[in-house]
Amino acid sequence: MMETVHVGLEGREYDIHIGPGLLAKSGALIGPMLARKQVCVVTDENVAALHLETLRAGLAADGIAMEALVLPAGESTKSWAYLEQTVEWLLSQRVERKDLVVALGGGVIGDLTGFAAAILRRGVGFVQIPTSLLAQVDSSVGGKTGINSPLGKNLVGAFHQPRLVLADIDVLGTLTLRDFLAGYGEVVKYGMLGDANFFEWLEAQGPALAAGDEAARIAAVKRSCEMKAEIVMRDETEQGDRALLNLGHTFCHALEAATGYGDRLLHGEGVAVGCALAFELSMRLGLCAQEAPSRVREHLRAMGMKVDLKDIEGDLPDADVLLDLMGQDKKVVDGQLRFILARGIGEAFVTADVPRDVVRQLLHEELERR
Repeated sequence: MMETVHVGLEGREYDIHIGPGLLAKSGALIGPMLARKQVCVVTDENVAALHLETLRAGLAADGIAMEALVLPAGESTKSWAYLEQTVEWLLSQRVERKDLVVALGGGVIGDLTGFAAAILRRGVGFVQIPTSLLAQVDSSVGGKTGINSPLGKNLVGAFHQPRLVLADIDVLGTLTLRDFLAGYGEVVKYGMLGDANFFEWLEAQGPALAAGDEAARIAAVKRSCEMKAEIVMRDETEQGDRALLNLGHTFCHALEAATGYGDRLLHGEGVAVGCALAFELSMRLGLCAQEAPSRVREHLRAMGMKVDLKDIEGDLPDADVLLDLMGQDKKVVDGQLRFILARGIGEAFVTADVPRDVVRQLLHEELERR
């Protein structure tokens, strides 16, 4: 069973295919888009060991030749050094404007490869084949590409929409439970920001998702992609509504910077902690009832996820340092932090009207509980 979500950006339309066995069908799905029967694939060492040959066979079944660049796994690959390596490799492979570059991997590979495609020959097409749940529901959709800077996450990049997204549900079976749950942090975010019924469905179906239920996984990825596509079509370059997708991310990005963008805190884990903090902040500002942050925390805890600052191993800086790290976030406008807060589950909104002392006090209390 394959589901399809259409992203209807005028002149840059593309489909997101969701279902099992899509790597094996990749040649049939990508082939009609190719000017010539060859592609360059960028991936990482972990994904290559698991999925590269399946992709090669799927492309070969349609007569498509493949060359691959295998990069180190991890957030540190989203850097100037690996961007340069990727671009120079693609040039050495004589990639032309009408060719397609394929990103096979999680969010790191998708962001890096998409950015390389955006700047190569002033823009070549690319295909996203996301291999993590987080990438399938978030980073592979919507055209945000980029790398990290020492000053913050995703501060260098471009909007460059993919030509096609293939979300193969089968590859999720190779994820560790921790990596799957990190991706679930982005899934549940969609319910929190704009669909209370989806959040309620996840409360019931979350354990089945984690346990590997194929139909539930397809349904969750599809609804997440639908919600992201709807928002991206309204606001492609994040002038307004698209910022809603950053629910939890203002806190998350500061925590990721504080923990060195490493394995101490995966991105989706930071999103989950950030969403819990955003709902707590909303409650303290009188925007939502206590029931909302309590319900968010209860569901995340039931799924075995990180919820509070005390769940993050190792030292964290004090509240003032975390606030300074938030100041490097892309959502800063005219020097003011923009927060995504909520009037309830499914009712998120964007605001810059948040007193810093309330945020500082919340962070201070959370750090005191560690």
